[in-house]
Amino acid sequence: MAINDNITVLAGKKTIPTPDVDTTSTVKHATTGKVYANEQEAESDISNPATSTTKQDIRRDVAINVNKLPDILGGTS
Repeated sequence: MAINDNITVLAGKKTIPTPDVDTTSTVKHATTGKVYANEQEAESDISNPATSTTKQDIRRDVAINVNKLPDILGGTS
């Protein structure tokens, strides 16, 4: 009998493969709409006494795109 599936077996149990996902994070000033390049740039804006930016002004958005769901119900996707 040949094994056709690429699966991992752990202690007699079949494990679900990790889904293929892409994530995109955006750090943004909620009031002005300024998009920061990274967390460090947002932190330096908060600590800059010349700006009125506070931690509450910073918004973080994360977009998750699932390219293909694993076959968890026995069908095809």
